[in-house]
Amino acid sequence: MNDLINEINKRRTFAIISHPDAGKTTLTEKLLLYGGAINLAGSVKGKRTSKHAVSDWMEIEKQRGISVTSSVLQFKYNGYCINILDTPGHQDFSEDTYRTLMAADSAVMVIDGSKGVENQTIKLFKVCVMRNIPIITFINKMDRDSKNPFDLLEDIENVLGIHTCPMNWPIGSGKEFKGVYERKSKSVLAFTANNGQKEVEKKVIDVNSPELKEIVGEYKYQDLIDEIELLDGAGDDFDLDAVQKGELTPVFFGSALTNFGVEPFLEEFLNLTTPPLPRETLEGKVEPTSDDFSAFVFKIQANMNKAHRDRIAFMRICSGKFKKDMEVFHVQGNKKMRLSQPQQIMAQEREVIEEAYAGDIIGVFDPGIFSIGDTICTAGNKVQFKGIPTFAPEHFCRVRQKDTMKRKQFIKGTSQIAQEGAIQIFQELDAGMEEVIVGVVGVLQFDVLKYRLENEYNVDIIMENLPFQFIRWIVNDDVDVKNLNLASDTKRIQDLKGNHLLLFTSEWSITWAMEHNEGLKLQEFGNN
Repeated sequence: MNDLINEINKRRTFAIISHPDAGKTTLTEKLLLYGGAINLAGSVKGKRTSKHAVSDWMEIEKQRGISVTSSVLQFKYNGYCINILDTPGHQDFSEDTYRTLMAADSAVMVIDGSKGVENQTIKLFKVCVMRNIPIITFINKMDRDSKNPFDLLEDIENVLGIHTCPMNWPIGSGKEFKGVYERKSKSVLAFTANNGQKEVEKKVIDVNSPELKEIVGEYKYQDLIDEIELLDGAGDDFDLDAVQKGELTPVFFGSALTNFGVEPFLEEFLNLTTPPLPRETLEGKVEPTSDDFSAFVFKIQANMNKAHRDRIAFMRICSGKFKKDMEVFHVQGNKKMRLSQPQQIMAQEREVIEEAYAGDIIGVFDPGIFSIGDTICTAGNKVQFKGIPTFAPEHFCRVRQKDTMKRKQFIKGTSQIAQEGAIQIFQELDAGMEEVIVGVVGVLQFDVLKYRLENEYNVDIIMENLPFQFIRWIVNDDVDVKNLNLASDTKRIQDLKGNHLLLFTSEWSITWAMEHNEGLKLQEFGNN
């Protein structure tokens, strides 16, 4: 039992969230570099060379230089076992991103120092708030001209509504960037850019040392002393309890590309975050240190290896210890089974594992039996985790196959990609599957759908954009959907489970539906 507790206490499982191009994938790579998981960080900008970023694997990602799907990466550092969930940051990201946050215990929010808080960050942040998970902020790209650091903190507080506590403070930015003042040790860390090598030249100087004045110059030194005084007098005090409730975000300044401040950030991050936390089930809380194994499926990825036509179900272990070939119970399928080919995945590199613990993420071969949100547990101790919500798509199009002879492949392809959760499929009432309405969170998923249907299922499709912007699930079971009094631009549809929904082109149409149908209840997300 002590071994089990010891292993679980070493675990840290976090997601990295950001707006496109804030440097999230670069930061992920540098963290892996410190963990010895890779020897040379792949430059995300240099995608035309053979050196792609380690965490990007799908062909379309390599072509565009972006992360489309969420990668799961594990590495060891200073006795900790760290699981990183690297979410897509592209503005055309998918619902997969939201769900990945359900498997994390904390989040690192990467913000571009020259841009501040951006749209995608706001959406992801809302999901973190919904779960009260701790958020640690890394303000990146300080080696480029950046906004005033006080303005950046104000931006985070006003836009996201969370208090900030800077753990370090930048001295200048861009070409004038001299280093960061570490508030805890009252010393300045002076770094030099080093082209991504692991060992960086590191110089720690006491803030009162005459040497510091020489390095940063008289004016910058005086600015720093004034700013420290202002921070100590007027800023939010550090409060670990508030951090762990998701009410206060510790803020670090640095530069992932030049490796500036990444290792101190990682070390402090490990102090600020907790081992895996208890998880809610329908029966009550499950403690991670319980002897009984339990896990839930948060992501399904088909055709990671085109040669094998495989499907991998990613599971977050919530309690106990997983052993290869152990017998488990699949709650939704109501049957005992063995999880075959358990593996941990570094992008496309896979390693078959013998054991894993609460907090770890494993991928198992899925013969088509798992769905997002499914619970797997020890056969003698059945529990069921609460379902992962289905988030509302924001873009819609009508999709049909060009060649009617390929109906089977079309249905198989769209259904499998929908099961992975990158797209949602709807039908008009009483319609067949020859034509479907596809809803996505980000429009890039339409390109991914078209690309994958052509390349993996050999089906060409015709896509027609639809004007709808809002979707709502009908909560009442007793409503006669066909007889609802709706505006002319509202469409009645159903999902693959037979739940009824409404598509709207405007907020006005939603208000109309609520006012003209007494007792009608609508909600923004569905329950799996």
